[in-house]
Amino acid sequence: MSKANLFYAQSGGVTSVINASACGVIETARKHKDKIGKVYAGLNGIVGALKEELIDTSKESASTIAALRSTPAGAFGSCRYKLKSYQENQREYERLLEVFQAHNIRYFLYNGGGDSQDTANKVAQLSQEVGFPITCIGVPKTVDNDLPITDNCPGFGSVAKYVAVSIREAGLDVASMCESSTKVFVLEVMGRHAGWIAGAAGLASEQEGDAPHIILFPEIPFQKDKFIRKVKSCVKKFGYCAIVVSEGAQNPDGSFLADAGGKDAFGHVQLGGVAPFVAEMIKEETGFKYHWAVSDYLQRSARHIASATDVEQAYAVGKAAVEFALAGKNAVMPAIVRGKGKKYSWRIGEAKLSDVANVEKMMPRNFISRDGFHITDKGREYFAPLIAGEDYPTYKKGLPQYARLKKVLAEKKLKKWRP
Repeated sequence: MSKANLFYAQSGGVTSVINASACGVIETARKHKDKIGKVYAGLNGIVGALKEELIDTSKESASTIAALRSTPAGAFGSCRYKLKSYQENQREYERLLEVFQAHNIRYFLYNGGGDSQDTANKVAQLSQEVGFPITCIGVPKTVDNDLPITDNCPGFGSVAKYVAVSIREAGLDVASMCESSTKVFVLEVMGRHAGWIAGAAGLASEQEGDAPHIILFPEIPFQKDKFIRKVKSCVKKFGYCAIVVSEGAQNPDGSFLADAGGKDAFGHVQLGGVAPFVAEMIKEETGFKYHWAVSDYLQRSARHIASATDVEQAYAVGKAAVEFALAGKNAVMPAIVRGKGKKYSWRIGEAKLSDVANVEKMMPRNFISRDGFHITDKGREYFAPLIAGEDYPTYKKGLPQYARLKKVLAEKKLKKWRP
């Protein structure tokens, strides 16, 4: 009988280091050719499995796969596609198993956040029930850093580094112009319900007066009067006020400050425009001249300034996922476990997918200052090692060089998928 094949897919919003996890998966699998046949990657995530669009990674050279480690975004294509429950859409799950069976796929590695871990868990359960066992391993990924159990999520450290660097540099810019020009700068960062990214920006403030002066967290209900007083105080004291606001900042009633009115494929409320909303509010209340920026995709694709810690951890969870699968583990996810000593250390642990799926981890209250506008020393201790170190990509003619895949698809064996 031919060796079992492995299917790997990327899901949800991409990061600057998700391809480092892909690199860890593929390079590790290639070292176990006695147990693993081909490694297929889904073209555009789990949709690639449903459509039987499987990228044959054996057609990619060792140097191209190695280059994935320093390439941002999802090299194989990602998707926002949430599989419903088996009861709601039995056909989708049956189709997945049909594709896996047709291509002798016995290992399924799903690289994503909470929704993705839920999908991997469902497939693991179903495969056992129907008698075609698939070993399902989750590979953690999310810039939001909101997966439970794991100390932090691959993808977060690099976003944290980007926003901390950006607000420091922008703060210096505003400080140099504030006497006769802009007095308020607002930077919007990602974070729907959890303020991890916004909190990490606080690392840029090392002494009184450093940007950011104010951070708005989803975990702390927004109070307009208190906020405006703080802005005025900062401008009076420092000459300007630099603010970082999480896209998920909320009113006291739980509604978002910037609710765009729609929903995405995962059913999440579409957010957008909290920076101009906050900036215009300040202008109306104070008259201060302002500028705002939305870091948007820039924060999660900035591989040129990735955290070395983040890159190393992203590769490690990909490597561990393959090792878990070969060890016979199922419905689990490699998790990052922080050491207890004063010097930062970490190791790979293990989490059950059932404990990770669809659970969001919020910023602890003791990471946020008493007034709700900044981070504490405790928060600083948590964030600091995650942005440590630089891992620059190779540059040529002044620009970073990233992997370019052939994306050769395996021959289809089934009828066309019709959702």
